[in-house]
Amino acid sequence: MKAVESPIQKPINVLLIQNQECVRSGLRLLIESKPQVEVIGEASNYSQALSVISQNSPDVILLDHEHGGDCSIDTIPNLLFAAKNARVLVFTGEWNPDAHYQAFGLGAMGLVFKTDSPGVLIKAIEKVHCGEAWIESVTMARLLKEMWQGKVKAGEKDQPKQGRRNVHKLTVREREVVALIGERLQNKQIADRLFVCEATVRHHLTSIYDKLNIKNRIELALYAYQHGLAQLCPT
Repeated sequence: MKAVESPIQKPINVLLIQNQECVRSGLRLLIESKPQVEVIGEASNYSQALSVISQNSPDVILLDHEHGGDCSIDTIPNLLFAAKNARVLVFTGEWNPDAHYQAFGLGAMGLVFKTDSPGVLIKAIEKVHCGEAWIESVTMARLLKEMWQGKVKAGEKDQPKQGRRNVHKLTVREREVVALIGERLQNKQIADRLFVCEATVRHHLTSIYDKLNIKNRIELALYAYQHGLAQLCPT
């Protein structure tokens, strides 16, 4: 009996944005050492990034936000508009909670430090490609601590008092969805856990974002941990 061959999985297409050629070359070698990931373009500045996007379709944009060029975290919304199906993963070498929080608010799906292991970078690429937010538990805890201590310049909507006033707007089922977001589950996993369809989960998330004035899953996870709707679990 002939064995059924498994379908060949399409590699994750990555766009590297970093202005130092040696660094980009090293990242390319690292990323392409894994068969499930492929670098489809490199850019040292914003215009080059747009040019690559116009010719290719990146799944993940790895953005070094402190590389000194003109492609800072402020360009994240424009990059996401140009690359309709892409997700942004911020690559950083320093602890800058204001910038990191801002990146999430602008649409970044994850944060990886240059001191992280190569395995962490690959895992982060895979996770954000699947639609899952990526930020390691230690980093999340540190960011939360600095938010509580007032060291992060979050907007008024993110202040604890304002957040507590909004919690009562959530239904029981919406609270369950928020708690599962805190566990870093994807929509399909949440749907399976709650015995509903993915469309229902998306509907709940739209309602939750509107009620809490939150833009994305990372912000929602931070809100959940901050207001006791979820427990911070290991990455």
